[in-house]
Amino acid sequence: MPTKKLHTLFLLLLAQVISAQTTNEKLLIGKIISNDVAVEKVNILNATTGKATVSNELGIFNIPVKIGDALVFSAVNLETKRRIILEEDLSQERVLIKMSERITPLEEVKVNQNPNINAENLGIIPYGQKKYSPAERRVHEATTGSGIVPLNPILNAISGRTTMLKKEVQVEKKERLLLQLDGWFEEDYYVNTLKIPADYIKGFHYFLIEDTDFVRALKAKNKTLTQFLIKGLALKYKDSLLVEQK
Repeated sequence: MPTKKLHTLFLLLLAQVISAQTTNEKLLIGKIISNDVAVEKVNILNATTGKATVSNELGIFNIPVKIGDALVFSAVNLETKRRIILEEDLSQERVLIKMSERITPLEEVKVNQNPNINAENLGIIPYGQKKYSPAERRVHEATTGSGIVPLNPILNAISGRTTMLKKEVQVEKKERLLLQLDGWFEEDYYVNTLKIPADYIKGFHYFLIEDTDFVRALKAKNKTLTQFLIKGLALKYKDSLLVEQK
């Protein structure tokens, strides 16, 4: 067959392929929302064909597509979204596209630009003075006094007030540990990895802060060590639950 005829035949076949691809296209109608609110002026690009459009004030758009086309949705204040067109998309009257707001991280704000300036440097408190929590301060006041025979500590000891205040200090420390532990691991980690029922996670927290090694790792913010310890403690906690349920 002459070369000219082969070239003509190739062009005819190519035209048929292009025509078939175009015939398979369908007008996709969709609506774009963000936080349940319609979004206008979102750019929609069919990355496969190069065709593009923009959503209107109601968030509505339409663009020719076929199965397998890749659509790219972008806007200045939204996270870019990509979607591959499936057969089910073409069977719907309107496709709903949900987009998320773009979060711009703020620069670190330094509250104290002069860390060397503090209450000690300004002479407000003496150098090296111990800093007490509210509960620790009450214990300190109850166990110290003035004069030859400090009556305040003696009276508090007799009345039992000192013992009560010391218990408050322990409670306060445990509250700080619980606060630090809250959010240290995701709920999914407790439920799916450690197999702790969701209703028992808070109780498991109280169980954890009774373990000296775990508390030491938690205070040191050693996540690797706490993950190692928590697996063994989870087994002990679940065993204790089984005993209580019998």
